[in-house]
Amino acid sequence: MRVSDFDFDLPEARIALRPVSPRDSARLLIVHSDEMRDGVVSDLPTFLSAGDVLVFNDTRVIPAQLHGRRGDARIGVTLHKREGQSEWLAFVRNSRRLREGDRVEFGAGLSGEVLAKGEGGEVRFGFTADQPIEAAIAAAGTMPLPPYIASKRPTDERDAEDYQTMFAREDGAVAAPTAALHFTDALMHALSERGVATETLTLHVGAGTFLPVKVEDTDQHRMHSEWGRIDGAAADRLNEARAAGGRVIAVGTTSLRLLESATGKDGIIRPFSGDTDIFITPGYRFRAIDGLMTNFHLPRSTLFMLVSALMGRERMQAAYAHAIRQEYRFYSYGDASLLLPR
Repeated sequence: MRVSDFDFDLPEARIALRPVSPRDSARLLIVHSDEMRDGVVSDLPTFLSAGDVLVFNDTRVIPAQLHGRRGDARIGVTLHKREGQSEWLAFVRNSRRLREGDRVEFGAGLSGEVLAKGEGGEVRFGFTADQPIEAAIAAAGTMPLPPYIASKRPTDERDAEDYQTMFAREDGAVAAPTAALHFTDALMHALSERGVATETLTLHVGAGTFLPVKVEDTDQHRMHSEWGRIDGAAADRLNEARAAGGRVIAVGTTSLRLLESATGKDGIIRPFSGDTDIFITPGYRFRAIDGLMTNFHLPRSTLFMLVSALMGRERMQAAYAHAIRQEYRFYSYGDASLLLPR
């Protein structure tokens, strides 16, 4: 398909630079296959039924934005995928200044050697530090806000809390699973009272989620892989819920991608641990999920392609046009949608 089929015009004023407070007061656009309805996130229990299951991603965002020097040259680095105890793949804005064997000093006793260079500014670093690598990265790095926010204001102390979900447990993400940012203790209690169950999985979201699609045909786009895990007990409970007539609702595209990666053609969700580079576009047959809660995504992005695959491209173009007219807030700190296909 043509990437231009997934384009739309978004006024800059619709891009949210801060989340609302409380988190569950964000707006919620409910999109069925044949109707749309405006609501707020705290209404979510009324659109779900006893026996449904919400699946959350428990990854935790690390301070993956690093600023270093190689001699007099400033080097900006965004970590995006851990490759070993001390190795990371990273995107480097001015990677042409680096060669294999170069060493970049990041402060806090952290330095990185260039082990290899790939396409599109990707660099493999081997890190050394005078303390555990995780602690050194935490001391030297800052929260990696999405480019559409970071280009408009600096990261500050509020972001350290605002850009983590209440489910964050497993360190490793360089971007938040932002649909889950809307959840609060009060909302979780209301969902429990409704009889809605919850499960967690782990997908360490990479910075590749923010990369623009630079080709004109979706078949030519290469997704960056991300590491994820679903344990056997969670997979069994999800299968049992569906067998009993409940719906599996992914909270965020990250949860959805891992669930679909773990599910066979027979519709059975299986334990999973490893990398996935699944790329979902219209024509994909969903196996694991019956709905999706997600924020509003970038034009021409792989995530807008994903929601178009779930609901239909024309339906999602209409839903986004409605959201823009009604002044919904877009992207990571913005409002949410609940997508329920037939």
